[in-house]
Amino acid sequence: MMHKTIFITILVRLAFQVNGQIPLLSEDAVRSLHGELSGETAKKNVEYITRLHRMRGSFEFKEAINFIEGKLKEYKLQEIEVIQIPMDGQTMYGTQKSRLAWEAEFAELWEVDNSGKSTFRIADWQSMPITLAEDSENGEVTSELIDIGPGTSEQDYIAKNVTEKLVLTSSSPDAVVPLAVEKYGAAGIVSYTQNQVTAWWKEDDNLIRWGHLNSFSSTNTFCFMISLKQARVFQTRLTNGEKITLHATVKAGRHPGFYSIVTAVIKGSDPSLQVEEIAFTCHLDHQRPGANDNASGSATILEIARTLEKLIEGGRLDKPKRTLRFIWSPEIEGTLALLNQRPEFATKIKANIHMDMVGGGPVTKSIFHVAGGPKSLPSFIPGIGEAFGEYLNTETDAFASGYHYTYPFVSQEGGKEPLQAILGQFHMGSDHEVYQESSFKIPSIYMHDWPDRYIHTNFDMASNIDPTKLKRAGFIGAASGYFIANLNDKSIYPLWNMIQKQSMKRTSQVIGKMAQLSAPEFDNLWVHHFDYERLVFNSLNNFGKIPTSLKEESLRFYSQLESFHLMRKTPETKITISSPVYKRNAAIKGPLSVFGYDYFRDHFGKDKALAIRLLNYEGLWGHEYAYEALNFVDGIRSVADIRNALAGEFGPIPNELVEEYLTALESIQVIQKIK
Repeated sequence: MMHKTIFITILVRLAFQVNGQIPLLSEDAVRSLHGELSGETAKKNVEYITRLHRMRGSFEFKEAINFIEGKLKEYKLQEIEVIQIPMDGQTMYGTQKSRLAWEAEFAELWEVDNSGKSTFRIADWQSMPITLAEDSENGEVTSELIDIGPGTSEQDYIAKNVTEKLVLTSSSPDAVVPLAVEKYGAAGIVSYTQNQVTAWWKEDDNLIRWGHLNSFSSTNTFCFMISLKQARVFQTRLTNGEKITLHATVKAGRHPGFYSIVTAVIKGSDPSLQVEEIAFTCHLDHQRPGANDNASGSATILEIARTLEKLIEGGRLDKPKRTLRFIWSPEIEGTLALLNQRPEFATKIKANIHMDMVGGGPVTKSIFHVAGGPKSLPSFIPGIGEAFGEYLNTETDAFASGYHYTYPFVSQEGGKEPLQAILGQFHMGSDHEVYQESSFKIPSIYMHDWPDRYIHTNFDMASNIDPTKLKRAGFIGAASGYFIANLNDKSIYPLWNMIQKQSMKRTSQVIGKMAQLSAPEFDNLWVHHFDYERLVFNSLNNFGKIPTSLKEESLRFYSQLESFHLMRKTPETKITISSPVYKRNAAIKGPLSVFGYDYFRDHFGKDKALAIRLLNYEGLWGHEYAYEALNFVDGIRSVADIRNALAGEFGPIPNELVEEYLTALESIQVIQKIK
């Protein structure tokens, strides 16, 4: 009876916490951050960055690096360094094969009349570089345009002669190269492939999608990207029997270069803790304009650096105990190169705050997320971002609704809508998946917009970026990083309140899944859920010593919460299958599907990889089975244990799919069987 009374007391205490109550930081710190962070300054920096076509290893990417470096000097950051890591198309950085740098000098696509005279310019790299697909190579041709539809199957070429012709396709450029170019001899490609599928897919037919060719292909070709509207005009004319002749000129190509990465720090004040770092990260590379993706994250991280340094220098914030590090790199491949080439970074970084698309205004239809972490890496760190996100949700909703608020978190040139961030969902798709991967095990707070109807298109413009959104993302990032940098034994009790509240929220979500599952599968979910929750609490040990009294309180809390579901005390409690145990090969660091390169397909074989069913398995609550399956390999879990953990995270999955994938990983020495 006593334990229930204690539990009810905890519930009441947490349930009646005042909405809008400042979490974790002092009111003075929140007031200082709110006053100094400038969405306008961040947007001004966005506007500069979007002028540059920031392709890997290119001159304009280096211009962007130089711009960030110059701002860091202006903002008085310390230990500013531009790291140059070779990219030669061969060198492996963990699981990432370095791609060659790619540069374009000139590219135009014209329609010509019967006499060969140019009549209409369809694409121009100089004015709109997105019209030339990345990794296009030199070429010049005047030829007929042939519509091949998708162009990915033999039937698309029936009764069509595409030899030395330009082909019009609805597919991604690299997808049509094997048949159109390599087998049938097309001279070049014109693609109108569409954006990622969202509710707004194909709604705006003026959009031009960022296209890609294979960075490692020995087949040199080029591709121009056009809008759906232009493609429909071509298709109507071709259907009416008209012959269309185009002239294409491309001066572009790949060459050895460098991954340029700029970094700087705000040095920690505690001699015993300053060697530990809290890393703010983003990716700086992208096609022009690439405003939300990811000039927004790059500029917001820069604004956090400016704000914290100014507040610390002015005495309005104490210097953090741990070091704050800021990193701008090429997406995923640059991060993998950095953590493998400079392993001291991975050793020092205790937590990562990553921003990739954090400024989308209402026109983009963006929804802001403060993501949770993977179940393979239990940590309270993502919960800190969630706590500050919840605080902003409450404050900005009160401000927009005309209710009582303390801070509006708006910029003078920005919007006033409530933030309405989605909190705690696990998402992949950016550099944080490298930090969190089992090779490095660095817990992350990941902030991003999704969906965004203009991502990877010519309409991802600075005019769509909301300074208020930048300020709010900046606050969540700055507050989270500053709090983590100062974590010590005294911080554990307020963190415990946060952990309890979030644990109960996640438990209620688990209970809501009961109707979707068989009894044994729900029992499995319940067991893994509380294994995870207890490990989240235990992760406090990474930043301070948990008092014995708090350990005892946590035991009572989790036991009482777990007892809400009365599992059968039978062998069915966990789904068990006899299976081997694997350990990770420590020499191969990083996730297997990275950027422009797939380690698994390259080593296992492309055709064989297509038959691995786990790679495309869709669960009830997610599909990142392969990423997490490797993360769960630890020398302790059996294949069956990994299957059960995956089932608890994403939904039930046949054991043979997990076994098939892990056996494939063993064959290419990513993992090793130990029993």
